[in-house]
Amino acid sequence: MFIVNRCYQAQAEIMLENYVKKILKARVYEIVDSVPLDEAVNLSIRTNNQIWLKREDLQPVFSFKLRGAYNKMVQLSQQEKHNGVIAASAGNHAQGVALSANKLDIDALIVMPKTTPDIKVDAVKRLGGTVKLHGNSYDEAYQYAKTLEKEQGRTFIHPYDDPDVIAGQGTVAMEIMKQCQQEPDAIFVPVGGGGLISGIAVYVKYLYPEVKIIGVEPDDAASMHDALIANERIILDQVGIFADGVAVKQVGEETFRIAQKYVDEVILVNADEVCAAIKDIFDDTRTVMEPAGALAVAGLKKYIKQKEVSNHSYVAINSGANINFDRLRHVAERAELGEHREVLFSVEIDECHGSFLKFCKAIGNRGITEFNYRYSDDKTAQIFVGVKTSDAEKEKQDLFGTLIGEGYSIIDLSDNEIAKLHLRHMVGGHAPGVENEHLYRFEFPERPGALLRFLSGMGQNWNISLFHYRNHGAAFGRVLAGIQVPDNDLDAFHRYLDELAYNYWDETQNPAYKKFLR
Repeated sequence: MFIVNRCYQAQAEIMLENYVKKILKARVYEIVDSVPLDEAVNLSIRTNNQIWLKREDLQPVFSFKLRGAYNKMVQLSQQEKHNGVIAASAGNHAQGVALSANKLDIDALIVMPKTTPDIKVDAVKRLGGTVKLHGNSYDEAYQYAKTLEKEQGRTFIHPYDDPDVIAGQGTVAMEIMKQCQQEPDAIFVPVGGGGLISGIAVYVKYLYPEVKIIGVEPDDAASMHDALIANERIILDQVGIFADGVAVKQVGEETFRIAQKYVDEVILVNADEVCAAIKDIFDDTRTVMEPAGALAVAGLKKYIKQKEVSNHSYVAINSGANINFDRLRHVAERAELGEHREVLFSVEIDECHGSFLKFCKAIGNRGITEFNYRYSDDKTAQIFVGVKTSDAEKEKQDLFGTLIGEGYSIIDLSDNEIAKLHLRHMVGGHAPGVENEHLYRFEFPERPGALLRFLSGMGQNWNISLFHYRNHGAAFGRVLAGIQVPDNDLDAFHRYLDELAYNYWDETQNPAYKKFLR
């Protein structure tokens, strides 16, 4: 048994040594940059640890994928280069192949899923690659690309399950360890098919075996996490595509073999936690990561919180910044929830004059992020509320305790996907029984007490029948309010609004109001 173990250990050492040699010989610097390792100052202070970000988002294609693609393609024979190459990719590998092919004068055909963001498709075309859209996932694109490989005699450039690709990605680790002033306690790596984490793991574990290698995956695309638990490569039934860069149903054969031996653990994070990490990285670098590019930071934060560690040094790989601009709205919407800086809940109040004001007084000067209300009947009113927090669990309990003590019925919606994705945009509807309703659009000063001042000034004179407010991170809050004001009282109401000095517009004749809300 001892001899068998010695042989196994020797084989493992040989494998590591061979990979390290390939990494040291990798010809990536003909096309990639040795990108900086930047300290995340704000995140370091918040977590009481030293956090470093490896800025692979600064590569020519805004992703680390160029390293592996070029290292593979530069070693092709002249005949293979003449025949052209083919690849399947959700975007970043595709750009790496396209740019490498352009530099090496190789014809490149890239099969991409139909769900790939336009910014990545356009980038591949701009770099000279020919794009074929096929399927709704990487795996469907991959199968089609393998068919075309045989039909056209091209060389397939695998995005992760190839020793030369793995070695190219391993140059990231070589740079990190040169740039670190001291060995980090752990390196956090996003995981899709496993090429990046395999390349980093073999280099680090050979030279710095005490440094932990920790993978991070989305909880809806946990192919490596589940494979390591099952002790075999598994195929997921389906994968989420929010983090499309790592949406892989099955990890590579070679990458799994390496991960089994040299990856310490894999952490799963949800979409909200990824959005929060995108915001964290932006706060420190003023750069916007794609979801897959922020996975490592999301996992790092979760690890620190779960382990309750401090005064440690950690590195996270910012693996890519190819994000569609129109996705930023969703990211911003979910970031506060992912960081547990916002509590969402519904509350039932009496439908009578002054009840809205009473409820707002119960909330106090807490920062309100959202208010949604529409008149339904003359007995009770359901209000959808968002409140900003710094310590979500404690503040939520304090807030709910206060409101329950005041006799309010509360339903916590902070983790309710329907509420977060849809309900907050759908509160409202027609209210034909509301008399004398006038619709106004306001700009409230974005400061605590602005809403309370508005309601207090109205007193018992006029009734609110519709209210929508959402914090947009600007200097003012945008508010839409329906207010029941008899025609003979309109002059007095307008005098009140003028004295309030909030910008407002009368939208009572707006056709959208008449069509959907009146």
